[in-house]
Amino acid sequence: MRGFVCKAVLAIGLLGAWGAQAQTFPDHPLKLIVPQPPGGGFDTAARIVADRLGPLLGQGVVVENRTGAGTLVGTEAAARAPADGYTMLLGGLANIALNPGLYEKLSYDPLKDFKLVALVVSNPYMLIARPDMPQKSLKEVIDYARANPEKVTYASGGRGTGQHIAMAITAQLAGVKMVHVPYRGAQAAYQDILGGRVDLFFDNWGTARPLVEDKRVIALAASSAKRIPAAPDVPTVSEAGVGDLDMETWFGIFVPSATPQPVLDRLRADVRKVAAMPDVIALFEKTGGRPLYGMSTSDMEALVARDVANFTRLIRAAGITGE
Repeated sequence: MRGFVCKAVLAIGLLGAWGAQAQTFPDHPLKLIVPQPPGGGFDTAARIVADRLGPLLGQGVVVENRTGAGTLVGTEAAARAPADGYTMLLGGLANIALNPGLYEKLSYDPLKDFKLVALVVSNPYMLIARPDMPQKSLKEVIDYARANPEKVTYASGGRGTGQHIAMAITAQLAGVKMVHVPYRGAQAAYQDILGGRVDLFFDNWGTARPLVEDKRVIALAASSAKRIPAAPDVPTVSEAGVGDLDMETWFGIFVPSATPQPVLDRLRADVRKVAAMPDVIALFEKTGGRPLYGMSTSDMEALVARDVANFTRLIRAAGITGE
């Protein structure tokens, strides 16, 4: 009985401390860790959110680019940070849902070590082909690849990137062998796609869109479950009969899992306000993104958990590793 009373008193004390913390939170600037260099999709999403979140919280939100080992260094740093709400992580499909399948021993568990504040935007991938590619549809490409193993090449911005994984999974689902040509970033990959030196590239729709609309490349298929509204004539991978693929690269805000609930609630409320701002919606839609402010927290959590499970299975089936 005495033990029960002690535990009850401790719980009440913790609730009181958390309540006091929530009332004063935040009383100094916050940090948003981005596990990628400046200028990419991670960084862009982070700065859009940080610039508008600061005024709502009454404190500055500093974006800190922590790079290294793909997205591992920055994500690990966020997982080890104090769980007080002052250190947040820009989490995306790559560091939250893809890394568990890429690495046998990951130093963090994305579902146990982090709590989701909110997802803000999602971007599908678009499979494009060099402009002089004889095959004009994904089915034709797959048929050719099946008859000519390892004759079709595909680019990526690096081993283990979403671009690599999207194409490798598509090839694995189709049962064909293609040759992966990794580059140091998307810019170099596009130079060789446009120059006809590599056949395919499965890139973020926001980046591929201008080339597709200018007809400088051939759009073959979207990675999402539904067709991209801005490219309604382009089928999905599933519609092309290759296999069941639903892959979009989403971005959101995460915090260490032990963050007190009142602090988490405050962050959730303000990040949602940011995500619903008309200028934020316009910015994301301009680059081909799908704003996610309308989803409930439980639906967002279910999406993250589903992608962790699905892509761990698909990545390992395709034999892709991050090492």
